[in-house]
Amino acid sequence: MTASTDAHADLARLGEEFEAAADGVATRDAWDALRVDWVGRKQGRLRDLMQRMKDLDGADRPAYGQAVNRLKKSVEARLEALDATLTAAEKAATDAAAAIDVTLPGRRPRLGSLHPVTRTARDIEQIFTELGYSVAEGPEIEDDFHNFEALNFPHDHPARDTQDTFFVDLPGRSDLVLRTHTSPVQIRTMLARAEPPIRVICPGRVYRNDNDLRHSPMFHQVEGLAIDEGLSLGDLKGTLDAFLKRLFGAETEIRLRPSFFPFTEPSAEVDITCAACRGSGCQTCSHTGWMEILGCGMVDPRVLRACDIDPDRYSGYAFGLGIDRVAMNRYGIPNIRTLFDNDERLLRQVRG
Repeated sequence: MTASTDAHADLARLGEEFEAAADGVATRDAWDALRVDWVGRKQGRLRDLMQRMKDLDGADRPAYGQAVNRLKKSVEARLEALDATLTAAEKAATDAAAAIDVTLPGRRPRLGSLHPVTRTARDIEQIFTELGYSVAEGPEIEDDFHNFEALNFPHDHPARDTQDTFFVDLPGRSDLVLRTHTSPVQIRTMLARAEPPIRVICPGRVYRNDNDLRHSPMFHQVEGLAIDEGLSLGDLKGTLDAFLKRLFGAETEIRLRPSFFPFTEPSAEVDITCAACRGSGCQTCSHTGWMEILGCGMVDPRVLRACDIDPDRYSGYAFGLGIDRVAMNRYGIPNIRTLFDNDERLLRQVRG
């Protein structure tokens, strides 16, 4: 058998081999591999066939060259047809993926939700509004008189120190602070009213130089004040009992423990039955069954007198609680910093 006969036999075999490989192409990657294998410029099989011409006799070369060209045109035509088929399939898949099924329900937009502190503050305001209280606000930068002096804080009280209070440095003023409580709003309310009765709550942001798992340099507080003739400690306890039962549930019990605040006398800390164990004792309440929730007391006569209210005729009570702490108890949030991390997962969890 001559070299020319062997070459033509190889061409026929290669044509059959290409057709078999082309029949198995179903993806773009397989098409690319087939193209490179057969018509690649560096190592394509058709390129190798053309290089074999130098081994043939001069008389056999024209017929061999024509046969190789016919095989090349057949391979290129089949590759072009496969490319068109794959392109059409890819376009159909893209169109199907982008198609809109008008029978499907629409995608609902994500609903926003109120921050747990905002929800708690609004609940508190709603409760006291129904009890006949109004809502008052005041500036967050206060002077020493409204923040300390009128509230019977002695000049050597620790709250006046720089380690407890943020002082505001302004030219010509040395008595400005970031308010440490919302009690200055109570002072401003009493000074603005001609005479009692007064029933007001004062929610807002306050600032103290404190930062740990349960404390933040900025937090939210709401304080309440009632001034009228004949108000007593019994009125204070009844008001707080009604408020806390509305806020935490009708089964909630309260107790008052003696305490001290410069602006009330007598003063008390108020505990509620633990929301986690309902008074049976757990780690949350240190196995006491009680949780401290707020401070309160009867307004000190010197505070009334500083606000031009006759303490011999009028009496009053005041109370205050941290909104953030209440929100943590209501929604099971262990770290106060979580409230201020701007994490949407918290809002979705609270919304339910």
